[in-house]
Amino acid sequence: MVTNVTNFSRSGLYDWMAQRVSAVVLAAYFLFLLGYLIANPNLGYAQWHELFSSNWMRIFSLLALVALSVHAWVGMWTISTDYLTGMAIGRWATVVRFLFQAVCGIAMFTFFVWGVQILWGI
Repeated sequence: MVTNVTNFSRSGLYDWMAQRVSAVVLAAYFLFLLGYLIANPNLGYAQWHELFSSNWMRIFSLLALVALSVHAWVGMWTISTDYLTGMAIGRWATVVRFLFQAVCGIAMFTFFVWGVQILWGI
C-alpha cells in the first residue's frame, strides 16, 4: 500500500476525505456569504462589520480558513507528486518537489496566520 506525507502515514482515503469535507465547508461558507449579499442588497460597512464581529461568524470563518488550508495543502501535494517527477523534470525532481512543497507550506501557514489575525484582531 502506498502512503504519503500529507496525512502522516495514513492511506490515500484520508486525503480524499479531507479534500471532500473541506470542499463542503468551503461551499457552505460561500453559499452563506452569497445569500447574505443577496438578502442585503444595500450592504454597508456597518452591517458587514456587525456580521464579522459576531463570534459565530468568526468561528465559521475560521473553520472555512482551516478548510481552505487543508484543501490547498492536499491539492498542492498531489500536484507536486503527480507532476514533479523524474520523468518530467529530470534528476533534480526530489529537490524541486521538496522546494515546491516547502514554499507552498510556508505560504499556506503565512496566509493562515494572517487570516487568524484579521478575524480575531490579534
